[in-house]
Amino acid sequence: QVQLVESGGGLVQPGGSLRLSCAASGIVFSLYAMNWYRQVPGKPREWVASITETGSTTYADFVKGRFTISRDNAKTSVNLQMNSLKPEDTAVYYCYTAANFGQGTQVTVSS
Repeated sequence: QVQLVESGGGLVQPGGSLRLSCAASGIVFSLYAMNWYRQVPGKPREWVASITETGSTTYADFVKGRFTISRDNAKTSVNLQMNSLKPEDTAVYYCYTAANFGQGTQVTVSS
């Protein structure tokens, strides 16, 4: 049974930073690409970033240059470093792999 547990969300001022983490279990972590999505109430969930099993990364245009995805296979976790945050980054952020989403963590960017 795949379990994904996100953490690290919170309230931050515009221009600030947050680091999200997702702890994964129930899979052979090193064999799976890992992904981050986000969702604003009333809007579809949207893809944010991915990291392959070999560490290659891709980003949505709206976070490119500001967010960095990384993985730690020893800790079976994936991280999302978010810098230069904007109010429009406010959303619930979800970890996704193996056809499973985590429960999400709220990120609020506001002064």
